[in-house]
Amino acid sequence: MKQLGDVLLEGGLVTPDQLTHAVDEQHRLGRSLGRVLVDGGILTEGQLVAALAAQIGMRFVDLGDVQVDGSALARVPGHVARRHTAIPIGYEDGKLVVAMADPANVFAIDDLRGISHSDIKPVVATRNDVLAAIDRYYRADDALDDLSSEIDSLDDEDEDLSNVKAAVDDAPIVKFVNLLITQAIQDRASDIHLEPTEHDLRVRYRIDGVLHETMRSPRSIQSGVISRLKIMADINIAERRIPQDGRLSVTAHGKKVDLRVATLPTVWGEKVVMRILDNSTAKMDLADLGFSDHNYDIYSQSFVKPYGMILVTGPTGSGKSTTLYATLNVVNRPEVNIITVEDPVEYRLGGINQVQVNVKAGLTFASALRSILRSDPDIVLIGEIRDHETAQIAIEASLTGHLVLSTLHTNDAPSSITRLTEMGIEPFLVGSALDCVLAQRLARKLCEKCKEPYEPTEEQLVSLSFPGWNPGEPLPTLYRPVGCSNCAKTGYKGRLALHEVMAVTEEIERLTVQHASATTIGESAISNGMRLLREDGLRKAAAGITTIDEIFRVVA
Repeated sequence: MKQLGDVLLEGGLVTPDQLTHAVDEQHRLGRSLGRVLVDGGILTEGQLVAALAAQIGMRFVDLGDVQVDGSALARVPGHVARRHTAIPIGYEDGKLVVAMADPANVFAIDDLRGISHSDIKPVVATRNDVLAAIDRYYRADDALDDLSSEIDSLDDEDEDLSNVKAAVDDAPIVKFVNLLITQAIQDRASDIHLEPTEHDLRVRYRIDGVLHETMRSPRSIQSGVISRLKIMADINIAERRIPQDGRLSVTAHGKKVDLRVATLPTVWGEKVVMRILDNSTAKMDLADLGFSDHNYDIYSQSFVKPYGMILVTGPTGSGKSTTLYATLNVVNRPEVNIITVEDPVEYRLGGINQVQVNVKAGLTFASALRSILRSDPDIVLIGEIRDHETAQIAIEASLTGHLVLSTLHTNDAPSSITRLTEMGIEPFLVGSALDCVLAQRLARKLCEKCKEPYEPTEEQLVSLSFPGWNPGEPLPTLYRPVGCSNCAKTGYKGRLALHEVMAVTEEIERLTVQHASATTIGESAISNGMRLLREDGLRKAAAGITTIDEIFRVVA
């Protein structure tokens, strides 16, 4: 058998100097050669596993590029695949081909042979790839369908299911709800929609900002499923006439996930929407949010100041809260007192005092804000400026030595100034207090596994006023979605933010006092270096991160 170093040299994965240094480190640290190379950033995990496979004469597969045979998948149950970290992917020479993280595990191979009643041909894949493929292919959909049928048959047999408590504690109902939530988390969904219709219960997941219908279940399971969710979220199950909201926590794949639950009475019953709150979102770094260097330079100049107001604007679901949390993570230090007032508190942050609005108890944004300013804060985050009173206190706070961060619902950055003046705030106060406005949208990112290049026409680029290109120059290479198993055939995986950052200059202050229109303010901001949302999006399309169609889906 060849040495690992020889395999790496022959494959051109390392240079002789890199190998010599790694061998020295191997002896010094007492670790394996492969681990030294991976930790040193010379090899990726996939390259190391591929080299190890070549060393023992086995084939390495990248599961992101493999089309898995459904009939092969059906030969091995999901729980067995998870137990052995192995997944069937197809057939060769009458044998079942199984991708394994540990192909030397003879006990796993024997178990798979006995369960599938077929000879096994193991191939090698990275552990993370195998686990991701198991999550992707052993979906809960079939189990959900089986359970909904089981619940439906129970309803048919037992007409005395008016006892809601007995119905929601029924094992099939509990399993159905748990699988529904687990599958949504696996699919990277941000929201789960349960929508009663005349004949059935429709389930949809919002993935990367777009709703996808997942399943339709018999209408007879509707009351049991919705009541189960209301009990989990500590919502009054007897009240079905008014909207209600609550919160629940689940543990999925070893991590705790919170869900915000909202009910809405409709003509066919209560609709339930669950927002999945992944706490890792609250710990994101600003660098992970897709800021261009140009926009980040402008934005970063605002939050390092000891006072002033920063506004993040955009429609619901455009990532405003995530941006503000990421900003707080930058400025959060032991010597600084940070207090937030939110409705509701979506993510719990360490080292920060978070207050949740409670309108029934009289704790509104405005009343909470007055109390907060008596608690000696350095930085204040206001979940949303909705009315004159909140806006007035926020403006005054920023003028009296506090750094204030908040959100506002406007379509672009310049409109935020006119929106505040329309709320009744004096223009000279707006101009003095406001330091920076960030407008943003979320667009889907292209799947790195399957995106394909293409060359646009010159007419298209001219009509788009494509940034960084002039007529007569060589045409840039753009990318479009294709769809593969890695991205669930959508061509997109994950999202990125498009930004429009407006620093409030002396010229914009003067225009604000003169009651200038948003258009005039916008023209001044552009002349001072502001890039429109559209331009930022087109630049990201030029970089191959997203598509022109996706930019125009989210930006006017």
